[in-house]
Amino acid sequence: MKPKIVQEQKLQLKMNQSLIQSIQLLQFTGMEVVEYIQEMAKENPLIEDVSYDYELESFKQAGETQPAIGEINQKEESMYDQLKNQLYTIHVPENLRPAVLFGIDSLNEDGYLELDLETWKEQCAISYEQAEEALGWIQSLEPAGIGARSLKECILLQLADAHTLAEELLEDHLEWLADEDISAIGEHFQISETEASEIVQQIKACHPKPGHLLSVKKTEYIIPEAYIYEDNGKWKIQFYKWHSPVIEISDAYKNFQPDEQEAANYLKEKYQQLNWLKQAVQFRGNTLERVIETIVQKQQLYFAHGAFMLQPLTLKDLAAELDMHISTISRAITNKYVQTKHGVIPLKFFLQSGVKQKNGQQTASFVIKQLIGELIKNEDKQKPLSDQAIKIRLQEEFGITVARRTVVKYREQLGLPASTKRK
Repeated sequence: MKPKIVQEQKLQLKMNQSLIQSIQLLQFTGMEVVEYIQEMAKENPLIEDVSYDYELESFKQAGETQPAIGEINQKEESMYDQLKNQLYTIHVPENLRPAVLFGIDSLNEDGYLELDLETWKEQCAISYEQAEEALGWIQSLEPAGIGARSLKECILLQLADAHTLAEELLEDHLEWLADEDISAIGEHFQISETEASEIVQQIKACHPKPGHLLSVKKTEYIIPEAYIYEDNGKWKIQFYKWHSPVIEISDAYKNFQPDEQEAANYLKEKYQQLNWLKQAVQFRGNTLERVIETIVQKQQLYFAHGAFMLQPLTLKDLAAELDMHISTISRAITNKYVQTKHGVIPLKFFLQSGVKQKNGQQTASFVIKQLIGELIKNEDKQKPLSDQAIKIRLQEEFGITVARRTVVKYREQLGLPASTKRK
């Protein structure tokens, strides 16, 4: 077969720098966009500043308090730092100290040891017995449970008086703990139901991830993209300035004409970079505005009357309405919030699946969950409602038809136990 040259046309979609940047910025929050532009300004001399509203204090999380003077600019210590600091208060033998430090560094963020003793022994050139001793020193640190190698060991390290009984419960009778079967526990261990109840409560009080008790807590601020309010019976949207910040160009470069070709090429590149960035910011702003406007249009009953009037709405519905790809909508609403009279709400909250009714209409699954929660909250505690009874009440009182298994699923998602355990 002779090789030959064939000419053919192909249509290909190529992603240029502007499109890549647009997709990247789409999933940023307004303040992340501002921070991104400020970072870009460090390498692009054309960017003088980024203009946005600086008054953000009203959107900081409620309950935040100012730190004491002595706490300002203090170093934040990690879990590993805090555990190592505790070593100064106990007398670890000098020959074991490097092995103990190695063990602390081998803990995962939950505080569990993912290092087996054999590897520990080899890495630190110590005996098996010394590795066990080093583990004992780590497990003596606070909070109790640090250095455990399993959930069972973690719980046992946190218990003292009930160690033997708890060990057998965790090993052989986990289902009794899950069901809180006090009578079975009391009968098996020949203890009173009061004593059995106490040991169950002690086990439940144990922290499954003790490392989190030493984790550094960072304050996160929720900054909404827009404010949704009612004006003369119509719902309006006011977008904050940081939603679509303005990039200010340096005066020094506005009419600058470099003599050297290298400088001219550099300036041309930076202007192109600036134009890409402006297009990306504008694309993000326009996309988010269209998405929020459509959500407000579709969820007007919610804004007027609250959570029980939330309508079914999906990513697919929005994508069809706006003639956009689902992935674009998904990126646009990720970590985005709006200010409403009901509080600061994530955009994802407004996207709810629905349960189809006999009349062909749908009821948002969130609304059904809320109603189930209300029915259980107001039930007779001596005669709690069964799942079948809840199903019937939903039909009779609210005209909502759901299967019993749906009631069970939503009740479990709400973290509510079955009627037999609610007495």
